[in-house]
This record gives sequence, C-alpha cells and structure tokens, in this order.
Amino acid sequence: MTEHKGSITMEASHQIEHPPLHGEDPCKKYSQNKKLSGASTDIEKLYEAVPQLGNLFKIKGKIGEGTFSSVYLAVAQGRGNQEEKVALKHLIPTSHPVRIAAELQCLIVAGGQDNVMGVKCCFRKNDHVVIVMPYLEHESFLDILNSLSFEEVRDYMFNLLKALKRIHHFGIVHRDVKPSNFLYNQQLKQYALVDFGLAQGTPETKIELLKVIQSEALQEGQECFAHQRSVFGERNFNVRSPAFQDRSTVKLVKQPKVTDIPSRKLSAKKKATSTLNNGLAKKAASSCPANLTCDCYAKDRVCSICLSRRQQVAPRAGTPGFRAPEVLIKCPHQSTAIDIWSAGIIFLSLLSDRYPFYKAGDDLTALAQIMTIRGSRETIQAARTFGKSILCSKEIVAQDLRKLCERLRGNSTSFDNSTGDVQIKPQESALPAEISNAFEASLQGPQKHIHYQKQHHHGGDGRDVRITEKGADPKGWDNVPDEAYDLLDKLLDLNPATRITAKDALLHPFFRNMKQ
Repeated sequence: MTEHKGSITMEASHQIEHPPLHGEDPCKKYSQNKKLSGASTDIEKLYEAVPQLGNLFKIKGKIGEGTFSSVYLAVAQGRGNQEEKVALKHLIPTSHPVRIAAELQCLIVAGGQDNVMGVKCCFRKNDHVVIVMPYLEHESFLDILNSLSFEEVRDYMFNLLKALKRIHHFGIVHRDVKPSNFLYNQQLKQYALVDFGLAQGTPETKIELLKVIQSEALQEGQECFAHQRSVFGERNFNVRSPAFQDRSTVKLVKQPKVTDIPSRKLSAKKKATSTLNNGLAKKAASSCPANLTCDCYAKDRVCSICLSRRQQVAPRAGTPGFRAPEVLIKCPHQSTAIDIWSAGIIFLSLLSDRYPFYKAGDDLTALAQIMTIRGSRETIQAARTFGKSILCSKEIVAQDLRKLCERLRGNSTSFDNSTGDVQIKPQESALPAEISNAFEASLQGPQKHIHYQKQHHHGGDGRDVRITEKGADPKGWDNVPDEAYDLLDKLLDLNPATRITAKDALLHPFFRNMKQ
C-alpha cells in the first residue's frame, strides 16, 4: 500500500455539501442536523489525516458507518472536467495491518467483475488507510422488499450466487453475506458484493494474505465482530428511500429446554491460558479427567468440570441471523458453505417478504430458531456429522418451505362454501406451542392486500350464487414454481458437506434460460 499520485487533478476543496431539509418537525430536524454536523467533523478529520485526498477528491458526505470503518461519497475530477463518483472506505487506525492488506488483495484479485466490488487505488498516511472503490448508488433492501416482483427476485439471487461463485473460485470465504453487503440498484440492474473485512481463506485459497490470518489469535480477536456490522450496511445513508427501520421488534423467547451442551460449555470462563511460541494461539488448560460427567445441566451455575474443560476456538464472525448452523455450534472447520447458507437466508426473506427473517440475541436462540424451520431431528443429525452433539427435549417438525413462505407473504387462501368467497386464512403452525407464539410475533409484518375479481352467476334453482376468483398478481407471486423452493431447500441444507455450491446453484432449473 503506497500513496497514490495519479493524473487526476482538481482544485482542493473541503466544502461539504448536504441536501436541503424540508417539511420536518424540529426534533427530527435537530437530529439530522446533529448527524450532518458529526459527518462534517469526520470529513474534516479525514482530510487532516490523509492530506493527499484533498488534492484529488471532493468529499460529499458520509454514506456508511461501522465499527471498523466509515465510507464516504466523493467526486474525482478527471480529464475533460468529467466528474466521477467514488466511494472512500476509511479503515480505523487500530485495524490489523495484515487484515487491511488481505481485504485489499481480495478486492484486487477477485473484484471488478461478476458483481464483486473492485478497487481503484489506495491511500496510506501513517496508520490511516483509505480504499477508493467505484460508487454504486443503491436502495435499502428493506425499503424495496415489498416492491420486488418474482422475476426481480430471481435476477437478484442469480447475481448474488454469481458473485459468490467468483470469490469462492479464489478460495475466499466472505463470512458476512447479507443484503446490506450486496448492493443493488433496482433501476440499473446493477449489483456489487462489498466489504471483505471479515474474509477468510479456504485451505486452497489463492489469496496469499488470507493464509496469514488463519491463526487462532486473529480468530479470537474476531469475536468482537459478532455484533452486527454496518459498513455499507443497515446504517447506510446512501439510499434513495427512507432509512432502515426494524419491523420485527419482538424477540423470540429463548426456549429453555433446547440446550446446546457444547456451546454452553464453551462459553465458560477460561481458568488458565498458555502462550505458544508464536505468541498467537491461546488455549485453555485442561485439568480434569475426561471421564467426569458435568453436574450443572439445567442449573443456574457452571460446575468446576465445565470450567476446566479445554476451550475450543472456532470462527464465528458474521451478522446475527445469517450465521450458518456450523458457525453457531462452533465447528472449527468452516468452508465457503457458510456463505451459501447466508444466501439461502436472503432468499428465504425474499420469498416470505420478511426481513430480517431470523433475529436472535445469542447463538443458542439462533439455533433454536433454525430448528423451528428445518426441524430438530435434521439439525441434530447434521451436527453429528461434524462431531457435535445437540440435546433437544422435544421433537420439532420441519416446515414445508412453500407453505411457510406463502403464509407469511399472505398468499395462502381457502374457499368459503357458505359465501362463495375466497378468503385468506392463516394455516395452523407446525411449531411447538411454546415456540410458535414468540416466533410468529417476530415475523409480524404489514397486512397484504390481494385483489380479487368478483363474478355473479345464477344457479339452476333461481338463486344468485356469488363466486369470487383471485385475480392474477402482476408481480408473479401467485405462480412461484416448485424449483424456487427446491433451490431454497438446497441452499439451507443443514449439512455443509452436502449444501449446494454457488457453481451448482447457478445451474439449477430455477435459473433455466438465464445467461451464465
């Protein structure tokens, strides 16, 4: 990473432009003015930290903010006085140098095609790093979710899987696939997979620097990434529609009888640590015989046996709600399949019109929520294939994905013989009673409006018989093919070893006749 001195020239200016605010109440206006004032201060500090930016770019404003970086919209003036919009990603000074270099290498090697964000150049001044990337104006996923037609959803998933195929070809595991990291311009039909700040490599990765960051110390350091990331994310200001709002405010109540014993043991506090020669890997000391049985199950304490067990370290970076089962139960060997699971959760949101679909405060609750859809027996069996044991006190039957999505979207209908009307009637939930209410509450959304065409016919006995027929949905949601749910089932395969790959998913009949 070196300072960039290109042929782009422009008059240095630190003026910050903001759109005018109209028709707002005083409190809201004050809040927005405060936000703009804070962004202005951040921009000024960025100019001071990396002075060469002022000679090349005019920063318009902050468009994204996260724990580890901030993203700004800027304009570069090139030859012929033509302005080009770019995105400047400023990484916080405390970011690990190897991690920064690895993110850059991912963008350089895999980016620039197949819907993967590329990089134009990079600036470094002391411990400040700014990555310059192409700018893609995009919409908030939540704001456009209700407006998408079925064909748009199919295009969206095709392009997402195309991007995943690209990075997986280079042995890159993104680890944070979610709608806010897959930018989408609905009008231009443009897409971009962004933010490789959490990326890791497969054993065969072609990104050399990803091999360096596989150490246990960096994996443990990534525990802080467990919180929701918002770089190019939910707090994204670069949208043409209202800001992100969480429609699902009711949290699923933790099921007390569904317990992941290994996860509970792994969460126990370490008693002692020993440092290896490289100073990176740390493991808890094991001081008790392996044949002793835990005696704290279902109690409000952690026994000395559990406290003394060796800590198993496994990557768990990512965003809650999108983590694969093997991440939730801390499987140490994780592959590109975790990105495929996240893509499946996005597809589930698109088909059901619910976002976020899963919302849990901890890994155990998240695993219980997955069970309510995919089934407890299937989840336990999948965990057993990679050496994990899950105990569930009651069997939870797997849901029919089509029935679930149609019910949540509001397309489930029944015929009322007494009136001759087609009416919307929620189907009976297959979830256990103690989980059903909480899970259903977490999926509440706006009422759906389905249009009907009414016709009147006279019966043979002279009575007026009213028949109501459902009109065709112009967005195509009344004719979702079975292939869509078959692909969804394969994307959400609980076993990462048999989960479909991005390459094979693109060849699925759901994408028949689409250009590869």
